[in-house]
Amino acid sequence: MSGILEGIRVLDFGRYIAGPFCATLLADLGADVIRIEKPNGGEDRFTVPVTDSGEGAYFHQLGRNKRGITLNPMQPEGRDIVQRLVATADVVVVNLPATALQKMGLDYESLCAIKPGIILSTASAFGSTGPYASRGGFDTIAQAMSGGMYLSGEADKPAKSFVPYCDFGTGSLSAFGTLAAIIHKMKTGEGQLVDGSLLGTALTFNNAALIEQQMIDVNRVGSGTRGQYNAPTDSFRTSDGWVTVQIVGQGLFKRWVALVGDEDRWLNDERFATDQSRGDHGEVIAQRMQEWIKTLSNAEALSALSQAGIPAGELLTPAQVLDNEQVVEGSFFQQVDIEGSDIAAPIADHPIKYSKTSTKDFRPAPKLGQHTNEILQELGFTPDQIEELHGSGIV
Repeated sequence: MSGILEGIRVLDFGRYIAGPFCATLLADLGADVIRIEKPNGGEDRFTVPVTDSGEGAYFHQLGRNKRGITLNPMQPEGRDIVQRLVATADVVVVNLPATALQKMGLDYESLCAIKPGIILSTASAFGSTGPYASRGGFDTIAQAMSGGMYLSGEADKPAKSFVPYCDFGTGSLSAFGTLAAIIHKMKTGEGQLVDGSLLGTALTFNNAALIEQQMIDVNRVGSGTRGQYNAPTDSFRTSDGWVTVQIVGQGLFKRWVALVGDEDRWLNDERFATDQSRGDHGEVIAQRMQEWIKTLSNAEALSALSQAGIPAGELLTPAQVLDNEQVVEGSFFQQVDIEGSDIAAPIADHPIKYSKTSTKDFRPAPKLGQHTNEILQELGFTPDQIEELHGSGIV
């Protein structure tokens, strides 16, 4: 079965997470994605090293289903190869500052001069306008500037998410935007610039809290894992671990009351009449939940909560996640063999399932320059020219 994006060529000049993940999602859907990196390898190839050669976990996750070419685009010969690649491409993905794009000839105007109708999908830290537009930045900076970090952790002790959600969120939204641009091009023949940012993603994800702040001046502070918009929403210690519960809506709250008892206290007190009022008094409700759960094991607590129809799950360590029955039997990972390791890598499967189309088994991330000669031959270079490019360090 052919992929949804078969016939679409994407050039991936992205680095670290946001740009590469956008291209990865497109590759999952069948696009021919060519990853371009420096002749000695990009730094992101070695982030979170897991193999004997030092290649990283992020690289193996985000490099799947791509072909790889090494290239120095700052030399004239390298610039010529970039131009030849662009002439064959439908989409270019980058997450570099605007000044770097211009130096490499990857700004939108330069790309359009080579290939009218090209789609350029960019992701920056702060967006293309405003006083911070030229600044670099990473996921943690966006978390901090969105208010999300302040509202995580405890009061006066902010905490960042271990998971770089601004990066992966921006990659996801950029893929969404790129698909929209592809549809627009199919209808009109026009390409366009798709412009995402880490800060824009972080502000989108934290928007409700910012709306609330401006409209009613609530001035919230962090409360750890305890939710503030409903209750009981928190992580609770059992006799052998932790269980997380989230109660939203009057129906679920009534089920919780039936489980823990004392209906008069919980159902007739105005403090617990709505989701928000329960969130405002969440500490009181959490104390009762902790009393109920503390003598139960994880298995006992989850069984009782499930029978009561209450959403709950174990708080798992990474090692426990890999063995969890739902994770394993739900086929959330593809086990991909990695050169340089005797252990397969659990690469998270494409996050969406389709009823009419399917994503194929993942191909491993490319070795450094694995497809360089193949791609150069497709661009019309002769074997002697390719050998010369290698010898001069262009590829």
